[in-house]
Amino acid sequence: MRNRVAVVITAVAMAAGVLSGCSSDGGTEAAPSKTVLVPGRPGEPNKTRVAGPSKPAEPTAAEVGFVQMMIPHHAQALEMSALAPDRAASGKVRSLASRIETAQKVEIAAMRSWLKQHPDAVLKAHGRNHGGQHADMPGMATPEQLKRLRGARGEAFDKLYLDLMIIHHQGALTMVKDVLYKGTDVTVQQLARDVESTQLAEIGRMKDILAG
Repeated sequence: MRNRVAVVITAVAMAAGVLSGCSSDGGTEAAPSKTVLVPGRPGEPNKTRVAGPSKPAEPTAAEVGFVQMMIPHHAQALEMSALAPDRAASGKVRSLASRIETAQKVEIAAMRSWLKQHPDAVLKAHGRNHGGQHADMPGMATPEQLKRLRGARGEAFDKLYLDLMIIHHQGALTMVKDVLYKGTDVTVQQLARDVESTQLAEIGRMKDILAG
């Protein structure tokens, strides 16, 4: 639960532009420059130069693709979890589904906000990414599986929901592996780490419920 709370806090920070350093006018605030002393060579006087932060590196195409695909990936988790209140027999399943739904709604909003903050990176990545089709996203439930889930009730729903969600989470971990530590954007890298830690924990929780 602590990890899930951390994800929500991080996602809220993303949506607010805290991690991306956005100014009130939508730009990126740069830290102030400063004057530093550069020692001269023997016999030459010291010199001064203005030093300041370099412009942050633009998000990579892989990072843009990760965010673009994680949005519909999360959306399917919401679709599955929204079925639990009326169909699940186990209170543990309903509680888990509620946490997933609450947190991933926030993450989706944050990721959409991030994409809007980086239009140039999105434009450059266009054509190099797959476009977020279901076939490109590991762990996605098929239409037939979703139909079965909608028709299930009680313990049959619980088992099918947990089985599908474990596979869904494992797919998200595969997506994380493809982008984690392979990009430059602080926000996306933090999101990937949060997804990794929380979904690993939730997989363990779901396996415990199935075993119980």
